Amino acid sequence: MPFAVYVLGLAVFAQGTSEFMLSGLLSGIAGDLRVSLGDAGLLTSAFAVGMVVGAPLTALAGRSWPRRRALLSFLGAFVAVHVVGALTSSYAVLLATRFAGALANAGFWAVALVTALAMVGPHQRARATAVVVGGVTVACVVGVPAGAALGELWGWRSAFWAVALVSAPAAAALLLAVPGGRPEDAPKVSAVSELRALARPRLLLTLLVMALVQGATFCTFSYLEPLVTRVTGFGAGWVPVVLALFGVGSFAGVALAGRLADTRPDAVVGLGMTALALGWAALALTASHPVAALALVLLQGALAFGTGTTLITRVFHLAPDAPTMAGSFATAAFNVGAATGPWLGGLALGAGFGFRAPVWVSALLMCLALAGAGVLSALSGPARRPLAARRRPAAER
Repeated sequence: MPFAVYVLGLAVFAQGTSEFMLSGLLSGIAGDLRVSLGDAGLLTSAFAVGMVVGAPLTALAGRSWPRRRALLSFLGAFVAVHVVGALTSSYAVLLATRFAGALANAGFWAVALVTALAMVGPHQRARATAVVVGGVTVACVVGVPAGAALGELWGWRSAFWAVALVSAPAAAALLLAVPGGRPEDAPKVSAVSELRALARPRLLLTLLVMALVQGATFCTFSYLEPLVTRVTGFGAGWVPVVLALFGVGSFAGVALAGRLADTRPDAVVGLGMTALALGWAALALTASHPVAALALVLLQGALAFGTGTTLITRVFHLAPDAPTMAGSFATAAFNVGAATGPWLGGLALGAGFGFRAPVWVSALLMCLALAGAGVLSALSGPARRPLAARRRPAAER
């Protein structure tokens, strides 16, 4: 695997820390800015909405840019808005910085996925995707719990400053590892042609399933802190530990999916989605039991990110003639779920259904995802060999 692919994972780590760290800071933000817990949860949704809007727009705008320039520009803007967020005392301004930061993050993701896949052969696409997405899981293991710990010690603003500082070595590594010129594999088809290729029913349904899976994941993840402190009974000091446990599971799931998804994508997706639906229901039922809750947090992290990574790879397989925009649509679908999930979880909390309610919403969303996968299977017909296997030279088989 080229070194530059791992550098992209490092940069995604810095940005992933910001995307997910609010799950451990919600109570502190709500208290400091004098807003409700549900309003604080909307900061996560605002970031996800920015990712949804920004992914296709920034991908279109940066189609002809040299990839290093595009990556560094997006990362620089990301750092700038975090400095503003750390300084503000206004909820409205903080909400705006989350949206603006997401626009920059979306642009980075769209370019990073295309750059990583361009550096490897067809039979390594899932592994390259797993390395980039792995940056997010490392953020869950290290960055998010560290952000929660910083918030506990010095307030939530310290976590925003930390994200800005961690992005500096990522930018330096990108400057050294990613070529600066316009890539030879830059898209030769028009943007209109790429967008038409993305209108295929199977691809659109795959994107919908991805959005539902991620909606289920972030519905619970965004409200893990109140769940484990007010239902499971852990003290506030346990929150970073629980978040780290989810991240460890996520990292393991991405690593395993990266090795299996190039050859057995249907099995990874089908089994993963079924287990996710059962797992969220089990967590809702057993959240008051510490051992069961911890085990399920670990398991659900692995299943959610392993399945999500495989779905991203499948989008690229279904849209080989849309090399630039496929990544942006996968990013957008991922974040449609990340925006919708916390919003639905906040509605359930606001309606007075209790702190287990977001987990039940996650189980319901996974049932809808399974229904969509069933329709997709019917549209696909007989199972076919994975794309990587079909393209692999005979000498390698």
